[in-house]
Amino acid sequence: MFLKIYWTTLLALGLSLSLCAQASVQGVVTDYEGEPLPGANVLLLPSGKGAATDLEGRFRIENVEPGSYQLQASFLGYQSHEQELQLSSGDPAELRIQLQPRAFSTEPLIVKATRAQATTPMAYVTLDAEELEPLNLGQDMPFLLRWTPSAVATSDAGAGVGYTGIRIRGTDPTRINVTVNGIPINDAESQGVFWVNMPDFGSSADDIQIQRGVGTSTNGAGAFGATINIRTTALKAEPYANLNASYGSFNTQRANVEFGTGLLNGKFTIDGRLSRITSDGFIDRAESDLRSYYLSAAYLGKSSSLRFITFSGRERTYQAWYGVPENILESGNRTFNLAGTEQPEEDGGPYENEVDNYGQDHFQLIYNNQLTENWNLNTALHYTKGAGYFEQYKAGEDFQEYGFAPITLGDTTIGRTDLVRRLWLDNDFYGGVYALNYVSDNDRLDATLGGSYHYYEGLHFGEVIWARFASGSEIEDRFYENDAEKSDFNIYTRFNYELLPGLHAYLDLQYRRVGYEFQGFDRQGDNVTQQVTLDFFNPKAGLFYRIDERAEVFASFAVANREPNRNDFTETTADSRPEPERLYDTELGYERRWDKGALRLNAYYMYYRDQLVLNGEVNDVGAYTRVNVDRSYRLGLEVTGGLQLLPKLRLEGNLTLSRNKVPAFTEFVDVYDEDFNYIGQEGIQREETDLSFSPEIISAAGLTYDVLPETKNSDLSISLQHKYVGEQYVDNSSDPNNRLEAYNFADLRIAYVLRPGFMRELGLRLQVQNVFDQLYETNAYSYRYQLDGNTVVDRWLFPQAGRNFLLALHLGF
Repeated sequence: MFLKIYWTTLLALGLSLSLCAQASVQGVVTDYEGEPLPGANVLLLPSGKGAATDLEGRFRIENVEPGSYQLQASFLGYQSHEQELQLSSGDPAELRIQLQPRAFSTEPLIVKATRAQATTPMAYVTLDAEELEPLNLGQDMPFLLRWTPSAVATSDAGAGVGYTGIRIRGTDPTRINVTVNGIPINDAESQGVFWVNMPDFGSSADDIQIQRGVGTSTNGAGAFGATINIRTTALKAEPYANLNASYGSFNTQRANVEFGTGLLNGKFTIDGRLSRITSDGFIDRAESDLRSYYLSAAYLGKSSSLRFITFSGRERTYQAWYGVPENILESGNRTFNLAGTEQPEEDGGPYENEVDNYGQDHFQLIYNNQLTENWNLNTALHYTKGAGYFEQYKAGEDFQEYGFAPITLGDTTIGRTDLVRRLWLDNDFYGGVYALNYVSDNDRLDATLGGSYHYYEGLHFGEVIWARFASGSEIEDRFYENDAEKSDFNIYTRFNYELLPGLHAYLDLQYRRVGYEFQGFDRQGDNVTQQVTLDFFNPKAGLFYRIDERAEVFASFAVANREPNRNDFTETTADSRPEPERLYDTELGYERRWDKGALRLNAYYMYYRDQLVLNGEVNDVGAYTRVNVDRSYRLGLEVTGGLQLLPKLRLEGNLTLSRNKVPAFTEFVDVYDEDFNYIGQEGIQREETDLSFSPEIISAAGLTYDVLPETKNSDLSISLQHKYVGEQYVDNSSDPNNRLEAYNFADLRIAYVLRPGFMRELGLRLQVQNVFDQLYETNAYSYRYQLDGNTVVDRWLFPQAGRNFLLALHLGF
């Protein structure tokens, strides 16, 4: 027993002496401004021991033998730090390591290449994930962005879920360029973005930049008034997991899970999200069932990175795009839905499957390489697969329109039938983008050579899946089929050069070529395959001057060209086909910052040649298509600012004042007699009319009170946001009987976040929308005609929900 106690005591003493002889090293890693760098790698050579910094940039390496070592500290986007270190037993060495930035960054250069930077002479706003999070309770992207300057959002279903859209400076969605990590998202043919195909995408956005006006050269559809650039690729150094759930009015539900591994072994990261959103909608039967995922995997080398990203959206929404007829709306029925009502009630109507059913899968492969200290290269490949249909019950359809032969039953000939049809779109979109960037040693010159090539293949076809009288048809019989192919090539070069201290000159030159092959009408009225090729040159130039640390001013001029969309080609002949549009955009800006406030002014003049508008004219194949208006313009002033009223109370807001005019054009209206027999068309000369959907006043303001300022343990804030949109005309006639009345609404938000020790955060958010229960409509369409000498306007409007709420729970680990 004595020997056992002796040897145990001796062993414990030896271990104790051994541990006492060990050394350790600890410290903090920051950037050149002293901000901590979480996830930085610190390594002791030749021991091989190391550690990663925590959220405060701190690290600690223990149990190191005393002696001489070489310490290495590295963080992606910064120059590596190396120093000799002599360690001895006793108190740990305390180090403060400051890393200097280098040109290479985890942000893909494709994103940087299509974005405005601090000295770019353009009007823009960038929202980071922290600013988006309080707004993101499951509604579509336009509703997250509707508080930004000059923005107006609308929802077909009336509650922000399902089909939604956004206008910026009166520019419609088909003229707003949208990219994700620099990859085009706009549909190649219609040139619009259907946000319903990207549900809950705000949860995967690290930041969003909105450029107003022409903006920088970008990839994809021509920016003709604004760009929305979404980035999803920021490095998250620490592992995380988030669970989000929300419930609200109209049985709106959202659930998602987000996760990330953090930086593994200093080289790998994986991030993902899985979401589902459902809603019954404010409008009758306007339910939505939306599913999506996002997955990103990245390898981070010493001077390069490779990232694979895939995201997908699946949507099934009951159609609500007909709007509410004005007479029904005035009767007090704000939720009426015409969709599906062609099926008689005695047959079970409204038709229960009058739905839009579509899915898109996106794949991106992005490679980033820091070639030298001055040169870096980024390339990306992408592929998008989309397929889906919308289904309709149609009553009393003519057999001839579907290629059916009449049916003879005894003495009766049947030439019409009730049927159900599906209109399909099956498309593939793929291509590549690149950007080569140079930054001079003295940082005075920043130059980029970039470009892209994209190819689109779209198959449009219609199927009859049921008919009361089927004639000689088969199930899923195709009654039309139309293939289209489109190529889009562009190359641009951009320079930002500091001429004098604080004075930067900007030049951006882009060449773009578009080729489109489609089925359209020839001069004989036959539908044949046709092809067009369009070449565009889009120059941009400007000056930016930093007056001092608190003030700056800029001026710029840009040219943008844009091709007509699918219907402009397929529903015209070569004689009636419209020309491309052109925009000349002049921007002037000034910003001033104070200790407790900031103010930004931006004046713009957007002058259009050959802008495409609907004027009611029927072309040579009997279709209502858009025509070129010789001249039109938008002249406006945007004011953005914020003020810290009290230590816990701040005010933020924006205001847009504008004139949006067509100096002269001819409007055509159909003329009918008293028995509603069509007589022809009458042309009406219009002078100095308003561009449609272009309110002269748009404003937003937010008042936020931090009840419990953000601390390590918790925070509580209450905010009230108000939006005002002036009256806007539904067409370009400036007819006072065909306008949307001015409207306003306010949202109340309460956010409480608790940070208990066992989890990162526990959040609860309440959003009461339209808190004062205003009645308003955000969108409409109309048909103007003359009946027995009187002008008649039939209108369909899109009312929005009254007071409603969303309640969200957030669990962060």
